[in-house]
Amino acid sequence: MAVGSVLAFWAVAFLLIVVPGADWVFTIGAGLRGRSVYPAVSGLIVGYAAITLIVVAGVGALVAGSPAVLTGLTFVGGLYLVWHGAMTFAHPATPDAPAGGPAGTDWNTFLRGIGVSGLNPKGLLIFLALLPQFTDPHGAWPVAGQIGVLGLAFMATRALFYLCLGILTRTVLHSRPAAARLVSRLSGAAMIGIGIWLLTDHLLG
Repeated sequence: MAVGSVLAFWAVAFLLIVVPGADWVFTIGAGLRGRSVYPAVSGLIVGYAAITLIVVAGVGALVAGSPAVLTGLTFVGGLYLVWHGAMTFAHPATPDAPAGGPAGTDWNTFLRGIGVSGLNPKGLLIFLALLPQFTDPHGAWPVAGQIGVLGLAFMATRALFYLCLGILTRTVLHSRPAAARLVSRLSGAAMIGIGIWLLTDHLLG
């Protein structure tokens, strides 16, 4: 596929990545745990990899075109974000205490990352609306292959950005436990707000 198409998609995708959202909140919380941010970022990327595979397989269009399926996915995703935000708010991360209580292991962090990105129907709709615009039905590569390449570019950029965000958060706040607790609680409240907005926007709007 044309390099220009990949670069154009990357530019648009980067603008979407730098806009704060649930992924930002989750990554900041992981950075405040005082451990590696790799499990959190890996979980986020695996979630987006699953969405990419869904779109490549053509199932994403079916989900987007079915109000009942999309509503159910939105409900689960919204509830998950509210639950995770409430846990973060109740058990704020500090440099010497994991967020979310005693269960804040690397494995749980990885699984939560998958949930944050993979259960977000907004991410699915962004992929459905954005990726096809940068593909060429008459190109030498099949559309599924083009979507796969664009998805890989999106995931690589997202991984690099969130690794930097998590490491920066850890570096700046690691020696400031009071500020770390405040940022963690604000992150939890933001995730709760995002989850509630997601529920009300799709289920009540």
